[in-house]
Amino acid sequence: MNDAKVTALPSMGRARRSITAGQQERVVFTPLLEGHALPALCRPRFAGTDLVAWLAQNREQVEARLLEHGAILFRGFDVEGIDGFDRCVQAVSGGALEYLFRASPRTQITRQFNIYSSTDYPSNERIFPHNEHSYSPVFPLHLYFYCDLPSLTGGETPLGDTRALLQRIDPAVREEFRQRRIMYVRNYGDGMGLPWQTVFQSEDRAEVEAYCARIGIRPEWKPGNRLRTRQVGPAIVRHPRSGEQLWFNHGTFFNALTLPETLRAALIAEFDADDLPQNTFYGDGAPIPDEVIRHLQQAYRDVMVEFPWQKGDVVLLDNMLALHARNAFTGPRKILTAMAIAQKSADLAQD
Repeated sequence: MNDAKVTALPSMGRARRSITAGQQERVVFTPLLEGHALPALCRPRFAGTDLVAWLAQNREQVEARLLEHGAILFRGFDVEGIDGFDRCVQAVSGGALEYLFRASPRTQITRQFNIYSSTDYPSNERIFPHNEHSYSPVFPLHLYFYCDLPSLTGGETPLGDTRALLQRIDPAVREEFRQRRIMYVRNYGDGMGLPWQTVFQSEDRAEVEAYCARIGIRPEWKPGNRLRTRQVGPAIVRHPRSGEQLWFNHGTFFNALTLPETLRAALIAEFDADDLPQNTFYGDGAPIPDEVIRHLQQAYRDVMVEFPWQKGDVVLLDNMLALHARNAFTGPRKILTAMAIAQKSADLAQD
């Protein structure tokens, strides 16, 4: 399509053929980007087609398409704003999850729904590719975006294929992480990043400790009501529905080397490696070599594609099959997000 900007090499030969529904169907599926598996584009055949109603009647088809492509862009449907977006989540995934064990600033749009703003970072910053909550022992299988207002320039949400990502990672690097796993270290209350009260949505230390105990996080209280958490998680997991192994972790995203250069230099000058707002190590606590992180950074970048948002767009991601990022932008931008279907990484870790 002419309005789609491609920023990656072809997706490992996994391009899908054009899939057009029969004449009796109310929608048509086609590839959005020639030569790329994701996202699949779903458009209505008739003006005024209600997306919620169509999703409710075609949930199995949506789930099959999502497992095949990893991401679906629904464009040209009637959505009916935030309320309609929430009902889309309910129709396919049974409802949105609360955003717990937070890593980025978001605004809850209404008290009634678990619908949030996309990450509230400054508009001149890019956000590195990642799978939502892949650092957490509990993460969402489905991730939704809704474009209420596209930005004047930029502001795309690049997407990437994690199946292709795994193939681009050096086999020796994959095996090292498979065996040693990843340790995530996060610090709260040091004047950088989110405070622990926001991350855990509680002011009660006992509640935080109980939550950590339930999902396998080790809390460590520091002087001045500050907190450090450590947890060890897998680098490679199996998809709960397809059974395929996937690179699924925040080892690159949380690593100090992925911070913007000027910020990284300032933080490293002030904090030790395990006192940074967030950092990653091998599961045994050893540092991950810089050359390994740089290799992984490039692998992520190589699989990303992007397209401009249009008002009313809804994107559904299989959060294990599709990466997402954010480009810098100008002007106002309102992209909403929702998470659904909780999964435990321990249940999916590769043996």
